[in-house]
Amino acid sequence: VQLVESGGGLVQPGGSLTLACRGSGFTFSSEEMRWYRQAPGKGRDFIGYITQFDETRYLERLKDRFTITRDNARNTVYLQMNNLTPDDTAVYYCRRGVWGEWGQGTQVTVSS
Repeated sequence: VQLVESGGGLVQPGGSLTLACRGSGFTFSSEEMRWYRQAPGKGRDFIGYITQFDETRYLERLKDRFTITRDNARNTVYLQMNNLTPDDTAVYYCRRGVWGEWGQGTQVTVSS
């Protein structure tokens, strides 16, 4: 099993960014996929998930700005982030299900 995140980078406050996580080595379409993030000096926090049935759930305070989608044909899950603030600076990780493997993470830095 391998999960590879991409799309991180430097973005100005108020900007948008879309992260991608491509999975391999398992039946992607049958799995719930989750996003987490870890800010400097803090623990890893849940962002949200998308089920194999395209149902989504988010951390309440992020649900108005973050959107998770998936493309099973590309074995990829996406995290669209809007109206970013410096508090969104973190390493962003995807995960296969609740207890599965993690990706290596992708750095998002929100700064002017």
